[in-house]
Amino acid sequence: MKDNRTSSELIVIDPVIQKKRYGYRLVKRLFDFIASFVALIFLSPIFWVVAAAIKIEDPKGQVFYSQVRLGKNEKPFKMYKFRSMVSNADKLLNALRQKNDIDGAMFKMKDDPRITKVGHVLRKYSIDELPQLFNVLTGNMSLVGPRPPLPREVENYTEYDKQRLLVKPGCTGLWQATLRNSVGFDEMVQLDLTYIQKRNVAFDIGIILKTIVIIIKPNDAY
Repeated sequence: MKDNRTSSELIVIDPVIQKKRYGYRLVKRLFDFIASFVALIFLSPIFWVVAAAIKIEDPKGQVFYSQVRLGKNEKPFKMYKFRSMVSNADKLLNALRQKNDIDGAMFKMKDDPRITKVGHVLRKYSIDELPQLFNVLTGNMSLVGPRPPLPREVENYTEYDKQRLLVKPGCTGLWQATLRNSVGFDEMVQLDLTYIQKRNVAFDIGIILKTIVIIIKPNDAY
């Protein structure tokens, strides 16, 4: 896939420098583990309420939805979410591809007919993402980092885009906490690379705080 960015827009991430950030990565992992563990305990009542709501709307469907995503260095892992779509959503995707609201190697559709009534509420407040705390606890994801892509998305990545896979993916990130669905794929990549280039403990905490505000007062999530 050809990259149409100009040289002035390019951000080059040095993987050697990122790998050597031992102190930051250790603190980040400890924070991820403790925070996700505490959050899972604190949010457990919400898990039960959401599970009941999903089952009431669709008794035969699963509460959780797992999907293979690619993490750091393109390592595949199963990412967990609350199911916000009909049970056969993946089979219906091909018929909707031409209605993609975002240019580039990612599919997003504002009025996606596959989303259930409960799913609309879960997505608006990002509640469907809460099971990813299990991914953070086990180390597949971090609380803050680039959105983990699907394998089929990465097939259309340029080498430039693949730089966002040099670090562990996150439940939230600079893209999710700021512009989110108001920008296209290329802009998302730029935000992810900006995060990787500037990331530190204070930056991570700032993004988490912005994400909490967005959960309370949603942006254009869908």
